[in-house]
Order: sequence, then structure tokens, then C-alpha cells
Amino acid sequence: MPTASVNGIEINYKLEGDGPETIVLINGLADDLETWVLQMDDLLGAGYRVLRFDNRGVGQTSAPPGPYTSRVMADDAKALVDAIGISGFHLLGTSMGGMIAQEYAINHGSDLKSATFSSTYAAPGPFCSRMFSMWHDMAGLPMSVDAYLAQLSVIQTHDTTDRLAAIQGFPVLVMAGEEDILIPVRLSKRLQEGIPGAEWKTSEGGHACMWEHPATFNRTYLGWLADHA
Repeated sequence: MPTASVNGIEINYKLEGDGPETIVLINGLADDLETWVLQMDDLLGAGYRVLRFDNRGVGQTSAPPGPYTSRVMADDAKALVDAIGISGFHLLGTSMGGMIAQEYAINHGSDLKSATFSSTYAAPGPFCSRMFSMWHDMAGLPMSVDAYLAQLSVIQTHDTTDRLAAIQGFPVLVMAGEEDILIPVRLSKRLQEGIPGAEWKTSEGGHACMWEHPATFNRTYLGWLADHA
């Protein structure tokens, strides 16, 4: 797969399809671009070109010392699309990727035709904060502990609560799995209510609804996108 040298790192990415409009996908904590494997056939089949990539710290992208922030990762995504030459695209981020996508929408919104934030929040609140503190103490994955903790900092420190009104000028969707107990649905709903004009949709399943029920997730997202084409 190709890589791009941007923001002092090498970003591993995959660009597929030849449709007239592009969807850019942003992954969650500790997930590489294969996160979206169950979405690809439907997104490509609907006629979109799709860009997915490994965030800093995971997969084949560089893992510089952390901690990272959602803004740093949003700037990575911006540098990547600029390097490839993509603009005027639809942005979809899930979980931590939804936090990164919020920062992208706030700081680089002129690039976007639409933004979708899935299974995510504007700020973690006490429940998620306690849970992520426990994750910090239990760190241990195929990625290095340092890289994992650098990414974990993103979801611990993310807070766009007071800047959500800056997300404007394009359609916005907030999605949640109906049974999400990892990021409580009320936090995703609070995010939607904080963004002027943002729409709300749910999908069957929990935090991993895009994996648990991909057909439903894909149909919900693509249906909304078609309504705003």
C-alpha cells in the first residue's frame, strides 16, 4: 500500500474506487484501516471512491512519541488528503475516529461535503474517564504499549463541547449503536444536540455496530448520504 510523508510521519493509506465523490474514513482506538473491511463493498458498490488510512501509532503508519490528541490526528488527516489531492469529500469517523472527525470539521470544515460522527462523544464524562483510566493500567496489545497509550490519550483528553457550533456549512449526522454501553448513547445524543442542524440516527447493535450489523450500519449511512447528495 502507498504511504505519504506528512506532518513528520509516514501515513499508510489505501484509496479505492473511481467514483465522482470520495468518502474519507477515520478509525478508532488501536484499529488500523482494516477496521472498515465490512463497509467497503457497500461503499464502493454505491459508486464512491474511498480513502482509509492507519492513524499515527497503529498499523504501518509511524508511531512517534506521544501523547497524541484528536487535533493532531485531524491535522494528520488534513495533510494526507492535501498530499493526495482530495477535497470536497464526505468524512466518516467512528469512536476515536469520530473525535478526530469533529476536530477536522471544526478546523478544516471547508474541505467537507458532509461529516458523520459514529459511536462517539464531544467529551467523555466521568463514566468513560474512569473506564479509560482502567484501560491505561491494563495496556497490552500487538501495538507497542507506548503507541497504545499515546492513542488512548486522544479519547481521554478530547473535548469539543464548547466548539461544536463551529461545525457548520455542510450536513452532519451523528450515529450510535442502540445498545452501546462503551460510549453511552446519551453522550452521542448530547453531541448531536450541540451541533446546529445535526441529524440523529441509530443502528442495531452496540459500540461495534459497524462490525456486528454491517448491512444495517451501511444502509443507514448510505441512505442518509443519498438524501444529502
